[in-house]
Amino acid sequence: MKKKTILFVHQSADLYGSDKALLYLVQKLNKNLFSPIVVLPREGLLSVELKKLNIKVIITPVLNIHKKMFNFKELISFPFNFLKSIFKLNKELKGVKIDIVQSNTVVVILGFVYARLKGIKHFWHIHEVLENPKIAVKVFSRLVKVFSDFTIFNSKTTQESFCKIQPKIKRKSVVIYNGLDREVEITTNKEIEELKKSLTFNSSDILLGLVGRINENKGHALLLNAFKELEKKQSNAKLLFIGSTVKGKEDVLETLEKQIETLNLSAKVKIINFQTEIWKFWDIIDIAVVPSTIPESFGLVALEAMLSKKPVIASNLGALKEVVEDNKTGLLFNVENVESLTIKMNLLLNDASLRNKYSTEGFLRAKKIFTLEKYVNQFELNYLKDSTI
Repeated sequence: MKKKTILFVHQSADLYGSDKALLYLVQKLNKNLFSPIVVLPREGLLSVELKKLNIKVIITPVLNIHKKMFNFKELISFPFNFLKSIFKLNKELKGVKIDIVQSNTVVVILGFVYARLKGIKHFWHIHEVLENPKIAVKVFSRLVKVFSDFTIFNSKTTQESFCKIQPKIKRKSVVIYNGLDREVEITTNKEIEELKKSLTFNSSDILLGLVGRINENKGHALLLNAFKELEKKQSNAKLLFIGSTVKGKEDVLETLEKQIETLNLSAKVKIINFQTEIWKFWDIIDIAVVPSTIPESFGLVALEAMLSKKPVIASNLGALKEVVEDNKTGLLFNVENVESLTIKMNLLLNDASLRNKYSTEGFLRAKKIFTLEKYVNQFELNYLKDSTI
């Protein structure tokens, strides 16, 4: 069978949720059947990892839809970036037959435009939940309906957010949950103790951890407020934030640091930058907290925690409810209620056997439902279908 060449167009070059999902997919695709090429807007951690895998990377503007694009400067530069990107793709792909173009997030314009210009089948892999503003919900849903030959949603929550506006999308779509394997061995007790010590934690501390980009929606402020109430009763409870801000949004981190100081939590809360080797940090965390304040389209960090045999406390929003089973693999809390989060954390801190139970059940659920093999296999099956889908 002749190889199919797939052109992936992605909005970011970092290594957060959707970036990792793309990396794992192209890494594990059957190279006897598929040849991936990835288009990114800039160099970054993702492009570094892709090049290590000898996957061709093309750097060019991917024409993201965002709020700032409607100012005068952005509107003037848009047509130039458009022509620049089309020219760059034509040059880089000269003599290469592209079988499928896959836009790897809904905000990317370049993918469906290039596919339409070249008469190539266009897949859309969507990692966003549409809620607000209403005009954006209508625009993105319409774009997907018109310009996607086949749509892949990373959760039922994501699918529903689009299909409730444009029901016809569902006929040409499928839900493929993100998949992940932990290929790194569990850190030894000695290494855990040394790492904790390097972060100024004691070996006896029970560590709550929030892993993810530092922004207004991941619930850092909410968790701090809940932790302030918790630490009055739990002297050995400590809190670790792992993540960085988007360039230009450093003020979010400054605000978070000021909140820690205002709440007099500097001795119990630590922030460290995004870590590429994340597994050893999961191993020092005792309880994972995913307190997102807006619906997550999936929640890859919750899956990372489950694969590391950690109980998860997550907000009762979006696809986190599809990943974490309440009272079985973890606990869900009402995001509008700080007390609800405090109660859930206090429950797990006081009950080691319950932590172990959720850890075991979460690990088994991850290995059954959210494997990397299942994730990649489902993509491959859809790539191999004929053009009539």
